[in-house]
Amino acid sequence: MTSTVHAIQGRRVALPVRIRDAAVASAMFAVPARAAQAVIAYSGLDVAEPLPGRAICSLAFVRYTDGDLGRYHEFAVAFLVRPPGTAPAGPLGRLRGIGAFIHWLPVDQEFTLEAGRSIWGFPKEIADIPLNLAGRVKRCAVRFGGRTAIEMAVRPGVPMPGVTAAPEVAAYSCMDGVTRRTPWTLTPSAVRARPGGAKVFLGDHPVAEELRGLGLDRARALGSGTARHVEMVFEGAEEVRR
Repeated sequence: MTSTVHAIQGRRVALPVRIRDAAVASAMFAVPARAAQAVIAYSGLDVAEPLPGRAICSLAFVRYTDGDLGRYHEFAVAFLVRPPGTAPAGPLGRLRGIGAFIHWLPVDQEFTLEAGRSIWGFPKEIADIPLNLAGRVKRCAVRFGGRTAIEMAVRPGVPMPGVTAAPEVAAYSCMDGVTRRTPWTLTPSAVRARPGGAKVFLGDHPVAEELRGLGLDRARALGSGTARHVEMVFEGAEEVRR
């Protein structure tokens, strides 16, 4: 396990790291499992296939307004993966115990960049990430020096029941050849969800080409959702493969 206290840019960051308020918009897409596996091969993990031959890619953008890592914007590309060392599950257990492998995680602030990379091995990099969460349609873009990687819009869904227990997700990451698992707890409220509901535009950045290879420029979202208020807790990371 990692140390419980980390020095980041002259500040002390103690584990677990807590996010007290964030707003999230996300969408999930079914993509070819073989192509997705090729994208994350460097991690040593295997994509989950809830449908034969199909993997799940999740796109999300987040505005963090109150937390131990400060205020910042973030965009995430993640894939559902099987726990290391487990065989493909049968039809009734394909989603049991799966985690989320964080493949790409641009942010717009240096402090969270250093914290994310050094504490958990999250693949953070600096980008310009304008967000608009005020309107009915939630919008985000990721740009590098004016060059667009991706834009996403999430249309409004219907109100969903509140959660009674905070779900824990295994968040996997891989940096410098080391794959790690981080327990991650989320407590969302003011949630809306719907089938479909997301539109993706891919630019000319190299990451856009990778996502285009998964068919995300023409795929219909399985579902999308927003949460106006989310609390999160990140525990320390554990190495699962080196």
